[in-house]
Amino acid sequence: MDDLRQRAATWHRPAMVCAAVMAVMAVVSLGGLVLDDRVLLGAPIWLKPFKFAVSIALYLVTWAWMVSLLEKGKRLARHVSLGLVIAVSVEYVIIVVQVVRGQTSHFNGTTPLNATLYAIMGVTISALWVGTFVLTVLLFLTPLKDKASQWGIRLGAVIALAGLGLAFLMTSPTAMQLAAMKTDTFDGVVGAHSVGVADGGPGMAVTGWSTTGGDLRIPHFVGMHALQALPLFVLLLGVLAARFPRLRDDTLRTRLVVIAAAGYAGIVALVTWQALRAQSLIHPDAPTLGAFAALVVLLAVSTVLVLRRRELVAAA
Repeated sequence: MDDLRQRAATWHRPAMVCAAVMAVMAVVSLGGLVLDDRVLLGAPIWLKPFKFAVSIALYLVTWAWMVSLLEKGKRLARHVSLGLVIAVSVEYVIIVVQVVRGQTSHFNGTTPLNATLYAIMGVTISALWVGTFVLTVLLFLTPLKDKASQWGIRLGAVIALAGLGLAFLMTSPTAMQLAAMKTDTFDGVVGAHSVGVADGGPGMAVTGWSTTGGDLRIPHFVGMHALQALPLFVLLLGVLAARFPRLRDDTLRTRLVVIAAAGYAGIVALVTWQALRAQSLIHPDAPTLGAFAALVVLLAVSTVLVLRRRELVAAA
């Protein structure tokens, strides 16, 4: 535990401070969920600040750790990380301000003020993607002795970058919005997270993801959190290595990490395809189930072949 504290002390301090603030804001948002009964677009108004606070905290802590692993470009990484902290902080402040005002933060161009705040958020999201791209490139320039960890971190960052980019799919006007723009019924809202249905319809508990249509927040969420999922998979393999000696082979663990990354990327692609077809996550059709089954079989076969090949090499 003392060793972990010493290593954490070398992590990017502004990112860690901001993550701590987000942890506090998550608690504040929980209080808002209890004390404020307002509903916006079919969801408790403080649900979005809560979800964003948790997501931002995880994102910043993960990058604070990853930046500490860099051997090249450390100074650039610290500056870029500070930029990420500023970007997510500005975005979160706007989200909270709009909650207090009883307004939506995303896609909202209904008044000059709302449009300005949304435009600022657009800049911060773009800056977040560019900064994440730079840090991802720096990760590829840093070799680690443990190859499984190296590729778990690198591939997790790449998939997370794709997940961030998927957010831009939500900014395009829907067919209904395009039609309204040609008449006097246009209300200034451009973009949506739902596909095939209007935002604010029936949603899943906690996440709020649509249960009646597609929801582009799903691939965005799943993709972004590859940043944590793949390094955690590497950690799991390390724990299992104490019980299964074959997993102590770094080459074997690396191959399993690559398979896991391919599977994770496949899931991101699958839920993106599903959302774009206006299909709810919990109501998959036959093509979706078939694609998922094919992905599971492919991953299972790949895993068996890797383990079997290693077994044959060891026997030889």
